[in-house]
Parts: sequence; structure tokens; C-alpha cells
Amino acid sequence: MIAPMRASLLIVAFAALPACGPRQVEVRTAPEPTAATAQTAPAVQLTNNLSQAVNVYVTVTGGNELFLRQVAANTVEKVPVSGVTAGSTVTFKAVTVDGSRTYQSRSSPLSSLFLWSVP
Repeated sequence: MIAPMRASLLIVAFAALPACGPRQVEVRTAPEPTAATAQTAPAVQLTNNLSQAVNVYVTVTGGNELFLRQVAANTVEKVPVSGVTAGSTVTFKAVTVDGSRTYQSRSSPLSSLFLWSVP
């Protein structure tokens, strides 16, 4: 009688073991543009006037935030917005690499080139 009970407990213990293991996490960024789509994809031209780099994100209204790229300090860079359809209403966000400051653009339909300056 005790042996079948031990066997049952052992089966339950092994069945519960995967639930205690590490969890899989999904991290997504915007798809990398190909040479052909980089020229035709909508883009944001970011003028970073700060003394440190910023991480640039795009959010489609009602959707998820996508990381686009890191833009170096005191530079102007054209960043393709791959994976987002032109005409979608979007908001851009720039976060300093130390996380101390966040800048957000106005909400706007995504066109072939969105000009934005930080700060």
C-alpha cells in the first residue's frame, strides 16, 4: 500500500518539476531592414542634441513599443521604421542611455520621413 503511494508522489513531483524551471522570455525589436526596404521604408530622422546617446523606440497607437536603434550623442541619423506600415499613427520615444531622461514626439501618421529633434 505504501509503495503505490510513493510511486504516485514521485510521478506528481516529476510532473511538477518543469513548472519550477526557468521561464522563456521573448524580447522583440523591429525587424532589420534589407537594402531594398531600407530605401523605401518609412523613417525618422533624429537630431540628437544631447551629450549622450539615446535609445529610440516607436509605438503604433494601440500597439506595442518597438526598439529601433541607439543614436549617438550630437548626431543626426535617419532610422528606418521597419515593420510599421506608412500611414499608421505613431509616437516616437528617446531615452537617454543612463535612463535619466525620456523625450516623446507628438502623435502623428507615419510618413516617408518624420523629422524629430531631441531635446
